[in-house]
Amino acid sequence: MADAAAPRIAAKRDQGVPSVDGGAPSIGLVLGGGGARGLAHILMLEAFDELGIKPKIIAGTSIGAIYGAAYAAGLSAREIRSHTEDMLTKRVGLVRDLFAARVQGAGRFWDLVSARASFLAPATLLDLVLPAGVPQSFEDLAIPLNVVASDFYALEATVFSSGPLRPAVGASMALPVIFEPVLINGRSLIDGGLTNPLPFDLVASEADVVVAIDVSGTTVPSASRPRPTAIEALMASPFLFERSIVREKLKAHQPDIYIDAGTGHYQALEFLKVREILAAAEPAKAQLRAKLERVLASSAVQRPR
Repeated sequence: MADAAAPRIAAKRDQGVPSVDGGAPSIGLVLGGGGARGLAHILMLEAFDELGIKPKIIAGTSIGAIYGAAYAAGLSAREIRSHTEDMLTKRVGLVRDLFAARVQGAGRFWDLVSARASFLAPATLLDLVLPAGVPQSFEDLAIPLNVVASDFYALEATVFSSGPLRPAVGASMALPVIFEPVLINGRSLIDGGLTNPLPFDLVASEADVVVAIDVSGTTVPSASRPRPTAIEALMASPFLFERSIVREKLKAHQPDIYIDAGTGHYQALEFLKVREILAAAEPAKAQLRAKLERVLASSAVQRPR
């Protein structure tokens, strides 16, 4: 798809979409939702840093909103990777304690889910996963950011681009059962992946080139257990919806650069496999870098002199 991006750049400029850096194409970066599979976003951000380019605008859903917020705040991919690896390898005990504190004395699982809204409040986990330096409001970000959440009662996507940042990101990552819904302006909001897991439509008119990173993945059966347990089916179902939504969106419209992160065989909650997931995403990072280089080279050739 990247090889066809140059004509699209020209068409968008004819429509008045602004470029940056004296004619270099502006880039809209889209980071999708997919649980632990989205750790791969870190490597995609590394590709941007290694090429010395920054997106003009970012849109993110769920874990994509988390890393989108960190990158939009001006943090480098190296800083984000260091924080993530430190959190998931050295502070995992603290994460376990947070979950344990919420479920202590809950008894049987069904009693738990019927009596409680969730295991954990999103704001509690955000204090751990967001690196220091991420501001409190959208207006203080270095790069404009769109965050997608889902309105539980209105049955539609809700997009945040201004105001308090952390509640919006918390709502975007509020996977049902695991996290309690986030209340914002009277609306009960949950995981944005349930309505728009790969929101490239939000930046299509804002940049010359739209880069979409898909981490929706698929659930892989165990060799020893071909059928999922009831809990596994419950936890994986939202990601089945996400994958279906992404496929339907891609049938109707294609971003200029689409990258499947290649981490789909990991389970959505396997965050402790952070180093394995990052290693699995290396080929996708190389693919993204090559496509970005071709787009930039093509734009340079076609740029008026």
